[in-house]
Amino acid sequence: MEHILHMAYTGYAYPNETVLPWSALIVVYPYITGLVAGAFVISALYKLFNIKVFEPVAHFALLVALCCIVFVPVPLLLHLGHPERALEAMMTPHWSSAFVMFSYFFSFYTILLIVENWFTFRPHAVHMSQHGKSALARGFYKIVSLGSTDLSPKAMAYDEKWLYWLAVIGLPAACGLHGYVGFVFGSVKAREWWSSDLMPVIFILSAVISGSALLIILYPISCKLRKVAIDLACQKALAKTLWGFLILTLVLEGLELLSMFYRRVEGIDWIARFIAGPLHFTYVDLQWGCGLGALVVLTALVVFRARGRALVGLSMVAGLLVLTEVFMMRWNVVIGGQEISKTLKGMLHYAPPLFGKEGLLVSGGILTLPMIALSIMARLFPPFHDKAADAVPQTAK
Repeated sequence: MEHILHMAYTGYAYPNETVLPWSALIVVYPYITGLVAGAFVISALYKLFNIKVFEPVAHFALLVALCCIVFVPVPLLLHLGHPERALEAMMTPHWSSAFVMFSYFFSFYTILLIVENWFTFRPHAVHMSQHGKSALARGFYKIVSLGSTDLSPKAMAYDEKWLYWLAVIGLPAACGLHGYVGFVFGSVKAREWWSSDLMPVIFILSAVISGSALLIILYPISCKLRKVAIDLACQKALAKTLWGFLILTLVLEGLELLSMFYRRVEGIDWIARFIAGPLHFTYVDLQWGCGLGALVVLTALVVFRARGRALVGLSMVAGLLVLTEVFMMRWNVVIGGQEISKTLKGMLHYAPPLFGKEGLLVSGGILTLPMIALSIMARLFPPFHDKAADAVPQTAK
């Protein structure tokens, strides 16, 4: 509980409000969850709606989603005093709690992602189980392929059918997974900063833009590492997708704030002072500043029809700004909502510690784990269909 020593407050606050129960770790949890949902949506756009321009990143997006979802529970487990009791929420659920549903949503979606990735990379696993460079490699891929060896057109058509229906189920599941996180906050009536019917929708849209932004950054980097040309049509389509969903996200976030002031909710004067004071840097400067900055960059990219290096560079800058904006949005929801006292007559200030279980180093370390896992998984299961990365014969694709 090192973060207790980093609290200060002004005005009237209850004694139990001088400690923020949810720290930076709980900010990381919805952030990684959003990356999962957003990356999956891009993959589903290709699979369900046959948007061919997303083909170069479709399998990569699935792999990104899988590597991210594995680490979704990590910040929650670290935050718990007794993480070994986490399964109790599933074994003895308390159905009046919104939190109990996370275990079931998370388990279902994790299984779905594992199965979809298995069907996606089964041809590669089968090929490597027969033509691997070593007995260890062949044994590993034989286990992964579950002994499957059939790469006939009939078997591949069967796989495609499964992939289609998994995407059909997975798209609403992805929206439901992250919409549920927004519901958890939006259903808390005791805090005006959280209590909003728009919260689930904003969380879904912010998930889509964060996943798209991550792919916009990772795809050119992967091409550079593989020494292959970037598919500019795909990169531009990702940028346009990010541009459209970013507009919707910023509009809804603005409407949410405007409705609070228009309805003159209780304690709005303190909330205004809070935005102008302790929350100004994280909310106005970082969240809205990065969001509007990304909007300007993407608008310029689309209007002036950027090409080549300009397209890649501007889209990556916009992607970085969007990832920052979404993270700060999560920060301002989780931390900001707790910094406004329940009496609405006092404000707290939380300065996260650098070290310790709840510190910034641990939270930052958790954010790097999916990228480390992705670098390993991409070597084991190449998600790109180019000569430098794909060892599977054309018939196996």
